[in-house]
Amino acid sequence: MIKLSTKGRYGTRLMLNLALHYNNGGKPVIIENVSKDEEVSTRYLEQIVIPLRISNLVKSIRGAAGGYILSRHPSKIKLIEILESLEGPICLVDCVDESDYCHRTPTCAAHEIWKEASFMMREFFGKTTLQDLVKISNKKNP
Repeated sequence: MIKLSTKGRYGTRLMLNLALHYNNGGKPVIIENVSKDEEVSTRYLEQIVIPLRISNLVKSIRGAAGGYILSRHPSKIKLIEILESLEGPICLVDCVDESDYCHRTPTCAAHEIWKEASFMMREFFGKTTLQDLVKISNKKNP
């Protein structure tokens, strides 16, 4: 079974939470509130937000009214940016991302299938934005 780690899943939920609050007058979202909303520990979210900040997907605001905000509009943040920030390159098998990983790659028929499937997955995540997730969330939670 191929799965995203909790880091990728919870990081996406964190980003969606920030996106849902994007138009609240620019007020930062406190990580403790995200923790309650998403039922994820504050400590884990604090770890997850670091690579998102390094990748310039979120900004941290210091001070009494501090917290986190998206670095740009949810329609401008692709899901692949979030996932690769947290998970690394998105591919089904290592030999797709690392061409010298396996000595059989040049003659491996399955390699071509993994490569194409990885391309399709990257393409899907590359065209899906946080705004798309906001729309889905609003339909499911009116």
